[in-house]
Amino acid sequence: MTRLRPPHVLSHEVKNFNGANIHGTLEKASYAIREQPLGSAKHVRIVGIGAGASGINMIRTLRKTLVNYEHVIYEKNEKVGGTWFENRYPGCRCDVPSHNYQFSWRPNPEWSNFFSPAAEIEQYLTRICEEGHMMDTIKTRHQVVGAWWDEARGLWDLSVRNLETGKEFKDQANFLVDASGILNNWKWPDIPNINSFQGDLIHTASWPKNFDYANKTVAVIGNGSSGIQLLPTIQPDVKKLYHFVRTPTWVIPPRIMTMMIMGGPAKHILGEIEFDGNENFSPQQIEKFKADPEFYHKFIKTIEQDSNGAFHVVLRNGGPIQAAATGQVVQYMTAALGGDERLCKALIPQFPLGARRITPAPGYLEALRAPNTEVITEGIAAVVPEGIQLESGEIIKLDAIICATGFDNSFAPRFPIVARHGNVQDAMKADTPKGYMSCALAGVPNYFTFFGPNAPIGHGSVFTLSEHIARYIAGAISKCQSEGIKAMAPSDAAVADYNAHVAAFMPRTAWAAPCKSWFKGGREDGPVTALHPGSRVHFFHMLERFRAEDWVYAYDDPAANRFAYLGNGFSTRELGPEADPTWYLDEAWAAL
Repeated sequence: MTRLRPPHVLSHEVKNFNGANIHGTLEKASYAIREQPLGSAKHVRIVGIGAGASGINMIRTLRKTLVNYEHVIYEKNEKVGGTWFENRYPGCRCDVPSHNYQFSWRPNPEWSNFFSPAAEIEQYLTRICEEGHMMDTIKTRHQVVGAWWDEARGLWDLSVRNLETGKEFKDQANFLVDASGILNNWKWPDIPNINSFQGDLIHTASWPKNFDYANKTVAVIGNGSSGIQLLPTIQPDVKKLYHFVRTPTWVIPPRIMTMMIMGGPAKHILGEIEFDGNENFSPQQIEKFKADPEFYHKFIKTIEQDSNGAFHVVLRNGGPIQAAATGQVVQYMTAALGGDERLCKALIPQFPLGARRITPAPGYLEALRAPNTEVITEGIAAVVPEGIQLESGEIIKLDAIICATGFDNSFAPRFPIVARHGNVQDAMKADTPKGYMSCALAGVPNYFTFFGPNAPIGHGSVFTLSEHIARYIAGAISKCQSEGIKAMAPSDAAVADYNAHVAAFMPRTAWAAPCKSWFKGGREDGPVTALHPGSRVHFFHMLERFRAEDWVYAYDDPAANRFAYLGNGFSTRELGPEADPTWYLDEAWAAL
């Protein structure tokens, strides 16, 4: 059951929720000076959803940015880590270089491999929480199941379920920060009678701890990031492996090889790094990273610079860069597939490089040529008790079906979020998902999200991305605390303009090319909803300045005076034992 309380916004002119002025008949309350100095921060309660990388970083950012606040995070799992706690399938690892897939404020020179295994990333996040005393903020095995905005109070009313007891309780918050993640809500493929299978039915995002695939006849459905990591890991041990491929996918050479071939910034520094054949760092290399912080920092920056330069490849008018990259990938895939005409036709795409996620997959293409592997491109008619029935009628008998079929990335929340325009779930399902700079929604006050519609989720490490987003969110909350703002939301007009730019820009990229991709919500054609309209650096630059003019505000002051925060004529910068009323002289002196 969802409920939406009647709207009530106080301002000089009553504003409706589309930002239009309605010359109403409400009498304006008389204005009185607030007896507090300028800079006073009101108390706020912040509720976060999810204790993955973004939620964990948010704890630190709020500690560094705000005063006079309380913060709780509800995490549905029994441990922190988000996707790196949940994803345990064999071969699971990050496809972003390890030393860039970390927080800038918590470097880890001890990563074992150029691409970190999932277990190491989970341990890294757990260690940060323990060392930073963050577990007091996080309530595990708790799930937010409903959120309703109360306009008059300027508060979110929340329903939270204790997953240990099954009981629900109420909470409230001035601000709701959703860090539940876009690649979190896994789903079964849409195949008739999938639950009729009598063998082991498994999704890669919910891998059973004790599942033994050795000497079994197994199907792997899907060739996205998870499928192409899983397949070469289990192929040597299974009796027979059927790989169901619906859409070809670009598989690039090993990343180190690619960086060396492309001759980018990383080429020279990689020549100084000691790896083995599996891209594991040598013990001597790890010790050098630890003993020489300047070299380690140079290594991180150089690999990051190389990764940040990849945007040129996905531009459809990318010219020689795109053409050269495509040619090299085709050549690599053809060689890895042994020139097998059938496999090349099934696996090498005709759509542009970058239309689907570009993924390194060591051993994947080679495993497809193994004697116990069979690639099937024919459509699946249904699942039957003994296996999979093809459209031709043939039945493939199986011991296990493994679905590497991804997540629900419709941007519809798992639970009702009811605000000025109704339930966000309904809006996201009824129309193209639209957000404001990926981190806020029109008509949803005091609500922020990590990696909402058109976020840079395919633009490299989410760790540093989440740092920039967290600073942006914390700055907005700080503004509300110190300027007497009860509620803020991006205006409908600003969101419409932003998304008009997104729609006009995306045809310039390979992301918009015809092919089924989660970038487009799993559709062949349609708007790109999962990616930012620009490079990674472009996103960082965009978030540097808070565009206050794009937001609609409601104020704490009974007279709705936007300048009530100016207070009693004094400033917090001149009051208190630690205040420095001549700080501006130090700033000028330091600049000399």
